[in-house]
Amino acid sequence: MYRGMDIGTAKPTDTTRYELLNLKNPDEEFGVGEYVLLAAARLQEHFNNNVNVILCGGTGLYIRALIEEYQDLSPAPSPELRRELNERPEDELVLQLQTQFPEMAATTDLKNRIRVTRALERCLAPKKKIRFSIPPFSKKKVAIVPEVTNTELNIQQRTSLMLQNGWVNEVKELLNLGYRPGNPGFRAIGYTAIVDFLYGDITEEEMVETIEAETRNYAKRQRTWLRSEPDLEVFSNRIDALGATQAWIQSMH
Repeated sequence: MYRGMDIGTAKPTDTTRYELLNLKNPDEEFGVGEYVLLAAARLQEHFNNNVNVILCGGTGLYIRALIEEYQDLSPAPSPELRRELNERPEDELVLQLQTQFPEMAATTDLKNRIRVTRALERCLAPKKKIRFSIPPFSKKKVAIVPEVTNTELNIQQRTSLMLQNGWVNEVKELLNLGYRPGNPGFRAIGYTAIVDFLYGDITEEEMVETIEAETRNYAKRQRTWLRSEPDLEVFSNRIDALGATQAWIQSMH
């Protein structure tokens, strides 16, 4: 979603077949509510033109929210409110949430500044919830989940290739443009570790180890998430997934 964050997010080099890329600057927020509205509009356009669509991504919540048509999602918050909250000390935010909105505080991770901030946003600036629907496409959900041992090797090779392709220089350019680790885009895996390396806080070896560890943890969370995904077919490799999908498409004609 973020401009200038290409290598570290494995953004496709040929973007002609993709939509909803490069929507935000790294210091701008982007959430599931905004995503479903944008994606639903594109789906309706393609459905009207009788065009097949592939939804792809790493963020399982976004895909599920769209396909399952989650309702009552929150729209993007006021930029002014978010800026004001972000500038305040964390302990002050926690105290406000606990004092003014104890029920919300009871269900919020108070050690996570981002979650505390989002909880306050929902309480201080409640808005009309998002309502949307998607066209009646015939749908097939497919996931490629390699064996864990293969995943470990893939992560090492992937990290090495990204760094060879200039990931450190990409982060250096973002810093030169004035973006900082506290910006939303820097929540993506690896970017903060590279900043720490550029600032001299960690060695290159520690940077690589951190990126690989973060990626392994994310892969583990993805596998856990996919186990609860409704109506999902899981394959261990791309070839089998592609074959099953092509067969399904042919059966629809």
